Amino acid sequence: MTAWETAVLDGGPADGLRVKVSGRPRVIQVTYPCQVEAASRGLRAEGVFVYRRDHGVTGEPLRYGFDIASP
Repeated sequence: MTAWETAVLDGGPADGLRVKVSGRPRVIQVTYPCQVEAASRGLRAEGVFVYRRDHGVTGEPLRYGFDIASP
């Protein structure tokens, strides 16, 4: 059985978003679709935002802070 924990994202475009995580991943990647002009063959573009776990928080909700330098 997988243990799920609640995590909150701090800062960046997903500030305040609450998610369920398993295994306390080091990073969470959030993507946001971008509009593409004259896209062909199903091409798409997405903005990528990275959140890193705050290791000082040991209980729920876990905290993940926006990493402005990533990716």
